[in-house]
Amino acid sequence: MIGSTANARSRQRSGDEGGGVLTEYPFVLPRGYVDEYGKLHRQGIMRLATARDEISSQADSRARQNPAYLTVLLLARTVTSLGPVSPVDEFVIENLFASDLAFLRDLYRRINAEGHTEADVTCPSCGHEFAVDVAGDAPGES
Repeated sequence: MIGSTANARSRQRSGDEGGGVLTEYPFVLPRGYVDEYGKLHRQGIMRLATARDEISSQADSRARQNPAYLTVLLLARTVTSLGPVSPVDEFVIENLFASDLAFLRDLYRRINAEGHTEADVTCPSCGHEFAVDVAGDAPGES
């Protein structure tokens, strides 16, 4: 199954190894963040959101003035790494390509609402059904 190797090698668990909670999800951006030196960064990690993340972001005056900014605040709080870029703050999220912002918004929804990064797909040629890890499995592929 595509994506299973990425899931197996990247799980961060709390508690015992057998039944802990998956709290961090690695991803590969479709385009990548270009830093101030022109270097491209595509690999990162997003953690599960907490109630505090959601409440604090909704209470932020920037989100109250512009509801669309809530996405930027939530992603800045939950994307813990993007290559060597540190910290991943609002400035970094604001400067992502639109396709990468959409990708992270979808990833946030998947891991926080659905609890996984896999999507069920069907091959258009043969009709075979299988799961694909939408977070990205191999660096350099999209």
